[in-house]
Amino acid sequence: MLTALFCAAGAWAVALAPAQAQEAEALLSHQRPASASSVESADYTPASAAFDGDPGTRWSSQFSDDQWIQVDLGGQFDLTRVELVWEAAYATAYEIQVSADGTSWTTAYAESSGGGGSESITLDATGRYVRMQGLDRVGGYGYSLWSFDVYGCAAGGGSEVPDGPAEVEVIGSQGNWQLTVDDEPFTIKGLTWGPSPAEAAALMPEVAAMGVNTLRTWGTDASSLPLLDAAAAHDVRVMLGFWLLPGGGPGSGGCIDYTTDTTYKNQALSDITGWVEVYRDHPAVLMWNVGNESVLGLQNCYSGAVLEAQRNAYTAFVNDVAVAIHAIDADHPVTSTDAWTGAWPYYEANSPDLDLLAVNSYGDICGVEEAWEAGGYDRPYVVTETGPAGEWEVPDDANGVPDEPSDVDKAAAYTEAWDCITGHEGVALGATMFHFGTEGDFGGVWFNLYPGGNRRLSFYAVAEAYGGTAQANTPPVISGMDLGLDGPVVGGEEFTVDLDVADPDGDTLEYIPMVNSAYVNGSWDMLLADYTVNADGTIDIRAPEILGVWKLYVWVEDGHGNVGVESRSFEVTLPDVEGENIAQGRPAEASTFQEWGGHTPAAAFDGDLATRWASEWADDQWLRVDLGSRRDFDAVQLVWETAYATGYQIQVSDNGADWTTIHTATGGNGGADTLQVSGAGRYVRVLCTDRATEWGFSLYEFGVYT
Repeated sequence: MLTALFCAAGAWAVALAPAQAQEAEALLSHQRPASASSVESADYTPASAAFDGDPGTRWSSQFSDDQWIQVDLGGQFDLTRVELVWEAAYATAYEIQVSADGTSWTTAYAESSGGGGSESITLDATGRYVRMQGLDRVGGYGYSLWSFDVYGCAAGGGSEVPDGPAEVEVIGSQGNWQLTVDDEPFTIKGLTWGPSPAEAAALMPEVAAMGVNTLRTWGTDASSLPLLDAAAAHDVRVMLGFWLLPGGGPGSGGCIDYTTDTTYKNQALSDITGWVEVYRDHPAVLMWNVGNESVLGLQNCYSGAVLEAQRNAYTAFVNDVAVAIHAIDADHPVTSTDAWTGAWPYYEANSPDLDLLAVNSYGDICGVEEAWEAGGYDRPYVVTETGPAGEWEVPDDANGVPDEPSDVDKAAAYTEAWDCITGHEGVALGATMFHFGTEGDFGGVWFNLYPGGNRRLSFYAVAEAYGGTAQANTPPVISGMDLGLDGPVVGGEEFTVDLDVADPDGDTLEYIPMVNSAYVNGSWDMLLADYTVNADGTIDIRAPEILGVWKLYVWVEDGHGNVGVESRSFEVTLPDVEGENIAQGRPAEASTFQEWGGHTPAAAFDGDLATRWASEWADDQWLRVDLGSRRDFDAVQLVWETAYATGYQIQVSDNGADWTTIHTATGGNGGADTLQVSGAGRYVRVLCTDRATEWGFSLYEFGVYT
């Protein structure tokens, strides 16, 4: 083992005894984000090559003076020295510059007669960014460095210096296992991580205050480093994931033949082991997680005996990956996640080198212990996702869409899940519950503990389970929500929402109603509703005009960073039109239509809201109906699909050639347009002039009424 070095008066000194409590000097620049004024080749001589720890790779600039290369250390450090190893194209004059923000630079060292080779430069400076600014070159090439190593210690009150990898082990025997970190017992009290790693430094104090000691990711690459650094600074560890196709369970893409596709498997193995080598010494690493829900996901690609062969081949490949990881990293366990305990027999048969099993389980989390016992497994497990019952597990509501649990029920589900996990003593080693995400969209409201930076009841339930810091102010509690509807609501009409809300702290509350059309058109976006909050606390909502089942979400904020969210579905239907639809079933034509999708002109006149006409993707498209003879009418109804017209005209003709406009619309918003327009003619058409989307124009129905 190398003798430890310590920062002392801007330089470094040999440690004589542990009692000398100075900060240990460390290599700060390894694998840190790097940039340069130029590169000779982005593929062969990038800036990152000077910081990758590989003596056989190098950065090389373009062939001119005044070139620079810099590294972002990720935090403020007291800098003690820089080690430069030059290629033949070295600098005879250069400066070592430092910066706190990457914009304003201070020269910490200047060299006017450099001789190339290996140079060791003592520094007495503080900064986050360190730059070599080349001024004069030797020869006609650019500047080139095999390595650029920056050493230092934690600045006062600044970033912690990584102190090397923790030794993580699964110890014990059948039914009496334990996870240890540096020989200390460690129960995983975790969350899955959703935000960008770049946000980790700002969000990690919130995570740590919850009592969280572990975060889980699904992928690992160069962007993972800021997350690892922020986690290490707050004594939080990371379960680093590796994505394998077809990951993510139902609906995920990428069908791979694990019995024959050696090219994919070799590349995946190379990528995984490459990132293990990069991060294995980082102090935040807890373990490696190979794949996510692929045993389940393979059913989207294969069936029968072929599916069985693929599942066996996949789990055998996972074992190959585990063997390769163990060969280069003996300090961290390896697991593999799937969506159901029914995947465990495949791992048991084909993945003996996994240190522990893993499973994602929501509504059935309390059945995992029974499944483990019934399977007779000889390894412990960790729960890698859990929380309230998911969309795929709950019964449908009266409108035929999944009945989302209430805020109160979701919070209780996290508590119950943790009780069931910790109740399986000696076998369940903890959990990374789902999900520390900040999105406030359709999926985010279902699961995220921190949507829009607001804490929910579920946030506090997890914090209580993990022994986090108690908060003085907690969220509003919504115990009831009534839309006052006994059936569908006509698009554009109002309905009144009655909420039962109590705030434990007596805070003034703000109501923010949002609507979502995921069950109409697949969109996860939240749209601000057209609403009025009444004096009695009820809320008047104007229904959207697009047909189908929508969801209303009422966000109740207390002004202290807490929120309650409750949702209900409602169905938007067409307004009634008096009279006979004289266009239904009549012959129809269009300027264009998408024959491949069956979106013919006749589909807009068949009385079926499940079929539609769709034009090609261009403006100035038309759809017309032949009424058979000249007819008088006094109303037209257009029922638009998502691809609606913002501008259109209703026209009539007696001969199908000469047209008269009887109505012009601008600023159309889609949905159902019921137009009280009078006209007469044998032919009636809609001429669509302006599109709302990149697609064409599409109508479910085009009714002409008399």
